[in-house]
Amino acid sequence: MKYSTFFRIWHWLNALVILGLIGTVLLRKTFLSWRTNSELIALELSKIDISITSEQAKVIAKAIRAGMWEWHIILGYALVALVIFRIYLYFKDTSKKESFTSLNIHKKIVRISYYIVYATILFMSVSGLTIYFYETLGLTKELAHSIKDIHELVYNVLLYFVPLHIIGVFIAENRDEKGIVSTMINGKKN
Repeated sequence: MKYSTFFRIWHWLNALVILGLIGTVLLRKTFLSWRTNSELIALELSKIDISITSEQAKVIAKAIRAGMWEWHIILGYALVALVIFRIYLYFKDTSKKESFTSLNIHKKIVRISYYIVYATILFMSVSGLTIYFYETLGLTKELAHSIKDIHELVYNVLLYFVPLHIIGVFIAENRDEKGIVSTMINGKKN
């Protein structure tokens, strides 16, 4: 299979954006967790005889990670643009694809998993925009929080897909689809 230049550009940009988004979430939940860092801030300040409330420590901890979280928002906008571009590519693509019925069971599972991932990315884009613009959209803070909970839950699909995709490509490259990686890079099958 030969991938078009636009599809390959979309693929690699999408990979970078999704890895960046996952990275910001992992940082937020680990090294830059306001819960952990607010306790650390309060503890370390107490060692030099400075006392602050837990609420003040929370504000400081959130301020420390704010710049990193801005990257999550910027990458979220990039993901929205890439979703729109992917939809455009889907309708623009005139190449003949194998019909679903002619695929073996493995290829059917792979194709279905890609549709699930595309649906996940679409949901993450729409829900992310909804969370960010909830006031403009006239939504309550409670509804935005509920959407955020679902957004965070659905994120797990991508968290599992990325390593499975890399492992799957590695296996395919070393079994029956030699050249799949180079095809996605240069567009030509070796």
